[in-house]
Amino acid sequence: MTASKEQLDHIARIDAAEAGLKHGLSNRQIQMIAIGGAIGTGLFLGAGARLQVSGPALAIVYLVCGVVAFLILRALGELVMHRPTSGSFVSYSREFLGERASYVAGWLYFLNWAMTGIVDITAVALYMHYWHIFGDVPQWAFALIALVIVTAINMVGVKWFGEMEFWFAILKVAALVLFLIVGVVVLGAGIHVDGHTPGFAMISHNGGIFPHGLLPAIVLTQGVIFAYAGVEILGVAAGEAQDARKILPRAINSVIWRIAIFYVGSVVLLVMLLPWNAYHAGQSPFVTFFHALGIEGTGTAMNIIVITAALSSLNSGLYSTGRVLRSLAIGGSAPPQLAHLNAQAVPYKGIMVTVVVYLIGVVLNYVVPSQVFELVLNIASIGVLSTWAFIVVCQMKLRSSINRGENEAVSFRMPWAPFTSWLTLAFLLAVVVVMGFDYPDGTVTVAAIPVLAIILALGWILLHRRAEVESSSLPSATLTRRIFDRDEDKDRRDRH
Repeated sequence: MTASKEQLDHIARIDAAEAGLKHGLSNRQIQMIAIGGAIGTGLFLGAGARLQVSGPALAIVYLVCGVVAFLILRALGELVMHRPTSGSFVSYSREFLGERASYVAGWLYFLNWAMTGIVDITAVALYMHYWHIFGDVPQWAFALIALVIVTAINMVGVKWFGEMEFWFAILKVAALVLFLIVGVVVLGAGIHVDGHTPGFAMISHNGGIFPHGLLPAIVLTQGVIFAYAGVEILGVAAGEAQDARKILPRAINSVIWRIAIFYVGSVVLLVMLLPWNAYHAGQSPFVTFFHALGIEGTGTAMNIIVITAALSSLNSGLYSTGRVLRSLAIGGSAPPQLAHLNAQAVPYKGIMVTVVVYLIGVVLNYVVPSQVFELVLNIASIGVLSTWAFIVVCQMKLRSSINRGENEAVSFRMPWAPFTSWLTLAFLLAVVVVMGFDYPDGTVTVAAIPVLAIILALGWILLHRRAEVESSSLPSATLTRRIFDRDEDKDRRDRH
C-alpha cells in the first residue's frame, strides 16, 4: 500500500524537525543517558517519603513499575528503529495518529517536564539545607542558582549536554554502587547502625513488608511512576545520536537490570540496615544511612552526588522540551518561533519557554517552600502517564502498519506484543484510577484532567488556525527552508 498525501506531509514535517540539528551524541553518552534517565530524583529524594508511606513494600512497587518502564522503552525502541527522530513520540504521534494527537502528546510532555523541573530545583534547594552553614539561605535562592547553571549548559550545544549527562550519570551510579557495597559489608558483618542490628529483623520487627497494609502501597504507585520519569528521553536523544539504530537496543536492554539493582536492591538494603521509619521526607535516605553510620564525610559526599542527580534531571528536561517544542512548532502545533536554532544548533527559544516555567517554580519555592515538591509531583505524573500511553499506542500503530505492508519490519521489537502493549495501557489507566483515591493531591489532580483537556482544546483552536493558513500556502519543504534561512541569517549575525 502507498502512503496517503497526509501521511507524506506528516513524514516531511518529521524530517523538517531533524534538519539543522547536530548528531553529536556518542555511544558512551547514549549509554549513560540511558542510565541517567532510569535513575533520578524520584529515587534519591522521593524514596525517603515513600518509605514512610509504604515501608518495605516500596521495593515491590519499584519492581512492578520498573517492569512497566522497561516495556515502555522496548515500545519506544521499536519506534526508534523505524525512524530515529529528536521529536520522539511527538513525531511518531504525528506519523501514526495525526497532528492533533502530536499536539496533545507534545504539550502534555512539556507539562511533565515543566513540573518535573520545579521538583528538581526544589530538590537541589532541599539538599543544600543538609549543611547547617546554608541554613539561613532561602530555598528560592538555591533553586535560582541551579536553574542558571543548567540553562547555560543547554545553550552551548548538544555535545555539552551529552558530556554533562555522562558525568552526572557516572556520579549517580558511583553513589549507588558505593551505597550497595557499604550496605552489603555492613549487613554481612552485622555492624550496628545507629544502635540497630541490620538484617531481616529490621523488616519483621517493624510491621513486616506491608506495615500499613496493601492499600497504601497500591496508592503509592502513581508516585513511583514519577521516579521512572525520564527513561523516555532516550528516544529524544536518538535523534541526535551518531548511530541510533546500532546503539539504542543495547542501551534499552540494559535498563531492566539497572532497575533491579539500583531501585529494588537499594530499597531492600535500606530497610534491612535501618527501620523503614528512620527515613523521612526532605532528606535522601542514602544520606540518612551514611549519617547514621557515623563515618565522617560520607553523608556530605553522598549529598553532593544526589545534588548532581537533581541537576541531571533538570538538564534532561531542558534538553528534551527544547527539541519537542521545535517538533511541535514545525507541525504548526506551537508558535513557529520555537523552531529556531541558535549558532550551536540548539532550539534556544523552546528551552527559554521551559526556563520561564521553572522561574515560576523559583517563586513557588519562595511562597510555599514546604509544599512545592508534592504539589507538582502529581501534576507531573499525569504528563508521564500520557507520554507513556502515546508511546505504546504509536508502537501498536507501527506494528499494524508493518502487518499491512506499509512499513518495513524492524529487528528490535517489543516482546510479546500486542499482549504486553494492551497490558501496559491497562496498567497506566489503573494508575490514574488509583491516583484519584490519593486524597487530597491525587484526587484534585484527576479532577483537573477535564480542565486540562479544555485548555488543550482552546490552544489547538488558536494555534491550528494559523498553522492551516501557513501550511496551505507553503509545502513542508518550503516551510523548512524558510526556518533554515532564518537560522542561518542569525548565525551570520552572531559570528559578526
